This record gives sequence, structure tokens and C-alpha cells, in this order.
Amino acid sequence: MTIDVRIDDLAHPATRALAAAHLAGMRAGSPPESVHALDLGALSDPAVTVWSAWIDGDVAGIGALAPLDDRNAELKSFRTADAHLGRGVARAVLAAVLAEARRRGLDAVWLETGSSQDFLPARRLYAGAGFVECEPFGSYRPDPLSTFMTLDLRGGR
Repeated sequence: MTIDVRIDDLAHPATRALAAAHLAGMRAGSPPESVHALDLGALSDPAVTVWSAWIDGDVAGIGALAPLDDRNAELKSFRTADAHLGRGVARAVLAAVLAEARRRGLDAVWLETGSSQDFLPARRLYAGAGFVECEPFGSYRPDPLSTFMTLDLRGGR
């Protein structure tokens, strides 16, 4: 099985549908003030880079990188399609996003994810890539439903 990860312009109906499903899932499981997923309009912002993962012509996952400032960016809208869970899709997308962050010379990448058991696989994925828990960043405020993490990219320079 080959996972093809590529930059995506969200023009394909399958990637748009997966991004919409991600947002709908976040809204279904969290109160509005705790939903930080980007909608299609925000994901389409030219400053945001979106990646999609494909397996045998089927969209398997998405993820995005949104700038916080000139030296830092935030992971957004990571989602694996249900049919492809457990196949390494999120790991492949994360590797592509972090490679691009390093190529851009960013100092750090940040993220917000859920703190419930439902988000344990995501937190394990990020921790396995070197992310550590941190305080809220940017415009985020403390939220018992959120876990904040960061990865310092300067160590390899």
C-alpha cells in the first residue's frame, strides 16, 4: 500500500467532503466555544497550506499548516477518513507537514487538540513526533476540552 501525500487546493469533492466531515464531527462532539477546526473558507486562505493523502485513488486523510507569525505555524484540520484508520495516514501527513515547516525555517509548530479519550490517538501521534504539552498559545484560552502542544524545530539547525 502506498500513501500519496500532496499539497491540495481543496478543489476535489472528496477532499472538500473530508474537511467538511471533520468540522461537522468537531461540532457534534464539542460546545461551540471549544471547536477550533477551520471551515472550508478558512482552509482556502492562501496563507494556509493543505495536504491530502490518497490510497488507490481514495482520499485517506487531510491536514493543514496555518501561520501564526513569521516563525511559527499551527497544525489544523488533521483528519483520517474512517475507511483508512490505522493505516499510517495521519503519520504520513504529519511527516509531510513537518518537513515543509522545517523547509520554511520555522522555529516551532503548535497545535490544539481535544483532551478527551476520543482524542488519545491524536495526542499519541503528536507526542510520538516530538510534540510536548504546553500552555494555550496565540488567541487560545485555557479550556478543559483542549490540549495544547508544541514542537521546537530549532534543535536541528
